[in-house]
Amino acid sequence: MNFPLPDTAEALKGMIGREISSLRAAVRRTSERPPGGPGGTALASPLQSLSVLPPKAETDGVSPCLCSTHDPDGSGVCSVLPAIPASAVLLEPVKDEAGVVLDFRIVAGNRVRSADWLEAPDRQVGQRFLEARPGAVHSGLLGALTEVADSGRPLDGRVVDYTEQRLGRIHRAPLLYSAARCGEQVLATWRPVGSPADVLTIDAQYLASMGWGNWDLLSGTVTWSEGLTRIFHADVRMPWSLEQLCDALLADDLTAFSEFLSSVLAGEEPAWTRIRFLVLGEVRTLDLLGRPVAGTDGRPWAINLVARDLTPQIRSRRRLAETERESDRLRRQTEAERHVADALREALLPTYSEALAAVGLTVAASYRPAEPDSAVGGDWYKCRLLPDGRVLVAIGDASGHGLDAVARMAQQRHALAGLAQTGASAGEITTWLNELVCSDPAGQTATVVAGHIDRDKTLHWACAGHPAPLLLRDGGAEPLGAEVRGPLLGALPGYAYETTSTPLHPGDLLVLYTDGMVERRGEDLTVGIDRLREAVTSSSTREPQELIDALVADPELAGHGDDACVLAIRVD
Repeated sequence: MNFPLPDTAEALKGMIGREISSLRAAVRRTSERPPGGPGGTALASPLQSLSVLPPKAETDGVSPCLCSTHDPDGSGVCSVLPAIPASAVLLEPVKDEAGVVLDFRIVAGNRVRSADWLEAPDRQVGQRFLEARPGAVHSGLLGALTEVADSGRPLDGRVVDYTEQRLGRIHRAPLLYSAARCGEQVLATWRPVGSPADVLTIDAQYLASMGWGNWDLLSGTVTWSEGLTRIFHADVRMPWSLEQLCDALLADDLTAFSEFLSSVLAGEEPAWTRIRFLVLGEVRTLDLLGRPVAGTDGRPWAINLVARDLTPQIRSRRRLAETERESDRLRRQTEAERHVADALREALLPTYSEALAAVGLTVAASYRPAEPDSAVGGDWYKCRLLPDGRVLVAIGDASGHGLDAVARMAQQRHALAGLAQTGASAGEITTWLNELVCSDPAGQTATVVAGHIDRDKTLHWACAGHPAPLLLRDGGAEPLGAEVRGPLLGALPGYAYETTSTPLHPGDLLVLYTDGMVERRGEDLTVGIDRLREAVTSSSTREPQELIDALVADPELAGHGDDACVLAIRVD
């Protein structure tokens, strides 16, 4: 059967309505054929079957008695209790003087046990209901039955989580109760909410995010599983019709859903599609599998649909894609910063030219940033031949880490190189550098040892809050003694730093370093300096580069949460 594909939800609902009307009309025509007429005996139809059912008796909101004659003692009901396939009792209200129901007396019961630990109702005849069912008060069951007795309104399918203690053990059973007034008495029935297989089926639907439904096209009855009601956030007693499903469609999926329903209504099986619905403001993506249920005339009298909710997986994939995009963006940003840092390192911490060797100095250096992904940080050094024949020597530490520290480090390092061109003393250069740092609006501080080695191999140096260099001479290393160790750069504006002169001999080796080589949390700085001094002494026979490599490879020295920079200068 071919169906024109609608282009709106209203047109789709109209198509469904026309198909259902056509189906019902065809079934009615079939049911009206006389028996033994052309084609043989007429086919029985659901409409014909329903037409012979007697109409329900209706009273003023009170369910009719099940027996044909009702005696005050309830004997008429007793005769039909064994035919009820669920546990059933006839209850007589027990009232106080004011007519308030306090309890019920069991006047009749059948033999159906709803749980293996519960006695059959017929064995409890004559007992008070609370005596036979002591958990009725806390579960709310007694109040519900009292409401039936007082108002006459029936109790229809109330789930009671019934709990009772027997022989020292706590027993529990979810029971589905129904009750109706029968004269002055109350007829109550109950059965387990579901078998173990039913419970496992519900769990399976939950775990697999699945559900199924049946749409009876003749009667209009719709039946949904627990899983389908959970997917659509619907009331299990009010499942959606096919028209309501159309109303929840996303506009872009209208054609796909129309093709799907057309295939099912045409009797094609199985039909599959992926459809998005708008449920409580959230888009839910479902895989739908449809199968027609053919009637006696071969036409689909009902539709079975199985749905699997893909929304959680799609949501997870979307979050994963967003995370991957963000990770990729951060990765590109990190790579760009590394390129910048690598360029800065090459520009700011260069290898040494042959010019230093020409004036009798062998120099080696190493720098290890605190952050493994950074190529450079706030530590720096400088060692270069000046135009007047002196060799500029400096090492410093700009506070902080990352590119902000790199910016301050570059500023201080270039400023020092420019000031050294003036021919000023080490103290004067450090004083001017302090004024520059003090004028920085960021308010950060720094440390530095700065000076120069002149032609006669004398070191003239000044110290601003930085550890003093080590001098390795005759196999032993000791810190240089400064006449005055000045404050941190940026801490005291206007402070005049002094110059200290230290003669150097052939074979002497100077080791300048930053606090990352000696400073440990909770430890006095002098302990770290002694540790470095001993390490330098034990490597006294090595070349400068070998010495540097040994120091930075020692886990007790470098790599403890701060940048670590070391510079070695040997007088040849």
